[in-house]
Amino acid sequence: MKPSSSRKLARLASRLLISAALAGSAAHAHEGGAPQPAPGPAQELTAETLYQFLLAEIAGARGELGLSVQAYLEVAKRTRDPRIARRAAEIALYARNIEGATQAARIWLEAEPESEEARRLLAGMLASNDNRLGDIQSHLARVLADNPERIGEHLMELNRALQRISDKDAIVRIVNRLTEPYLQHPEAHFARAQAAAVAEDPLEGLAAIDGALALHPDWEPAVLLKTQLLQQANSGREALRLIDAFLGQHPDSRNARLTRARLLVAQQQFEEARGEFRTLLDGAPDDRDLNYAVALLSAQLNDLDDAERLFTAALEAGHPDASAIRLNLAQIAERRNDIDAALAHYAAIGGSEHALQARVRAAQLLARNGRLDEARAQLREPDADTETRKRLILAETQLLRDNGAPEAAFALLDEALLEHVDDHDLLYESAMVAERLDRIDVMEGRLRKLIALDPEHAHAYNALGYTLADRGLRLEEAEALILRALQLMPDDPFILDSLGWVLFRRGDNEEALEHLERAYAIRADPEIAAHLGEVLWALERHHEANAIWDDALAEHPDHRPLQDTIRRLRR
Repeated sequence: MKPSSSRKLARLASRLLISAALAGSAAHAHEGGAPQPAPGPAQELTAETLYQFLLAEIAGARGELGLSVQAYLEVAKRTRDPRIARRAAEIALYARNIEGATQAARIWLEAEPESEEARRLLAGMLASNDNRLGDIQSHLARVLADNPERIGEHLMELNRALQRISDKDAIVRIVNRLTEPYLQHPEAHFARAQAAAVAEDPLEGLAAIDGALALHPDWEPAVLLKTQLLQQANSGREALRLIDAFLGQHPDSRNARLTRARLLVAQQQFEEARGEFRTLLDGAPDDRDLNYAVALLSAQLNDLDDAERLFTAALEAGHPDASAIRLNLAQIAERRNDIDAALAHYAAIGGSEHALQARVRAAQLLARNGRLDEARAQLREPDADTETRKRLILAETQLLRDNGAPEAAFALLDEALLEHVDDHDLLYESAMVAERLDRIDVMEGRLRKLIALDPEHAHAYNALGYTLADRGLRLEEAEALILRALQLMPDDPFILDSLGWVLFRRGDNEEALEHLERAYAIRADPEIAAHLGEVLWALERHHEANAIWDDALAEHPDHRPLQDTIRRLRR
């Protein structure tokens, strides 16, 4: 007699259940030397259990993770089998279902109270809820107390178990309390230093990591964490001295050499950093990340042949950030004036996250080479979503402005505003184009509408105030608008520049100079340099004005407003 379909279903489910359970047991057995748990209790395979188990497996295979988690939890609740609970927790974590993972972890721990992994997982899940900090601490305290033979390992895992807690100062307090009984172990001090680093308290972290190094001198993880804390404390040179001393004793440490290379990059010592990365690459020539790192530094150092070779190697090795690599290859081609190669690289980026950026850059390249119609076509996509379409319109507007077609830019924005009348970006950009066309009434109307829609739009206040000041119109009102912008963004260099400029227009040269110098110290922009130089010139400090202008011209030789200012005053 052929077996009935229900009996076939039962056999299939039995095999799946046994397979999943055995897989769970195997994972336990290989966990860092932990003893293998005793086999789970035999469970009655009821029809309902079979149905829920199959539902969970099939839903997971189809990508219906929510349904799979729900069904697995039902099986775990019914069977109380730690292996099934573990499987439910894994699926829930994969689905980012924190509540489901927490339920599954509780069942797992209740069914297998001696499981360290279950206890760590539950602590991690509870850490997602800042209101359960006491529960988290008690779970982790038990993990530490119950496993004295593995205390170092568990202390090193503390911060990972707490990483979901949003209150980083609370993490510091929990770690400090949990490690108090174990301060004879260097890992306890390491855990405290880690927590302080996450809480952005490098001084506390440095005190803790020095405690670890006092107990275990020359301990590589502690040395590397100390370099991180020194850098966080703005002591990059001291961090470099520390890692140099460690490498002197351990020249083959790849982790230390990688840390040194990163420190050098942070200090903008690109040539030396490239040398360190290249040493690492020599030991692992197929490492795609190292190829990428050396390529980026070679591009920064204008070694285009080396950069192209290594970018290509990283791409061929299957680097996951292929689109960013192609952007870099396109830029190299642009710097060589190889337009066709650059366009080919941009086109190859396709539907990646960098696709829009690639299209805009390709359009800019075409426009710079006199192919404005092709450039505009590159930015046309009628079926794009609203946000993408807006970004393409703004990019096309910039192309038209840069290529001497402000009227066409204004028409494009006006057409877009018919469909999106209150869009903040379109209103602001159209106001800027209107100002360029000397349509001050239109500019003012659109900026005031934008301010009504968003009373905290600092750049709208600043743009209106600066335009009035630059034209010598309603200077008192212009100053009030700029001061409101500065109240919203106190350290913005362009707003500080506007304030300096309106004060200069009102005849207060000394106060104008103070604000312009502050703006220029924050950002050495050529237009700020033009204004600062003009105020210095008005104060008869011609030598200082010329020095600022010369420096700015060296960096921005084609900046028209700067050129115009210098020509007008030096004649």
